[in-house]
Amino acid sequence: MNFAHERSDSLLPVSIYKHNSLIRRRLGNVEMQLQENKAVNLSLAAPKLNGILIKPGQTFSFWHLVGNASAKRGFKEGLTITTGHPTKGIGGGMCQLTNLIHWMVLHTDLTVTELHHHDRYDLFPDFNRQVPFGTGTSILYNYLDYHLKNETDLTYQLVISVNEEYLCGEIRADKCQPFSYHIKSQNEFFSKEPDGVYRNGEVLRVKVDPVTGNHIESQLLRKNHAKVAYDTANLEIKELAKRD
Repeated sequence: MNFAHERSDSLLPVSIYKHNSLIRRRLGNVEMQLQENKAVNLSLAAPKLNGILIKPGQTFSFWHLVGNASAKRGFKEGLTITTGHPTKGIGGGMCQLTNLIHWMVLHTDLTVTELHHHDRYDLFPDFNRQVPFGTGTSILYNYLDYHLKNETDLTYQLVISVNEEYLCGEIRADKCQPFSYHIKSQNEFFSKEPDGVYRNGEVLRVKVDPVTGNHIESQLLRKNHAKVAYDTANLEIKELAKRD
């Protein structure tokens, strides 16, 4: 496989999409030390991705570039998700980095070729949510990776950095894309079901003509049906009609 590995300190001329992700977030009763450790883990991983060029025909692999997030390399214990439950492990919290990359990639013509989710469960109540539920990723060194392939004639570049508050990302290119993209959620609601409360909704990707602003087509990315794992007392919940 032709993996992307070349990086450039010079920015490609066209900014395709930018996004910043808050590092320290309220995640239920998760101890804040794990959030502090995650900040360390992200600061170690970000430079290994910053400036990476993804040329036509190349594949981006997260773990190929970052490598094993081990204690020997300075990574700390952070939040991880195992079998639908929050736990902790060395290198935990790195999925925030692939979440950021994936969210930006959804606004490009790059093709995602390996993607894993841990969204069968809604583990934490929303806290200033900026992106639709269901667009997250799950990674695990040597088993679950995040891959994307450049099947276009553009060269793309990842720009990743960390400051005191945010994980900052940008995707740039050597020329403009023919279309732009808008990601939105619809039909969102919580439902009461025999075994608990579920979060429902759809995530759409809308292709837009950047000149006219006309919507060209809509693609259904995800249909969410995730069991809620936190206190549902403050949620507006629908009672689903019983089936005969």
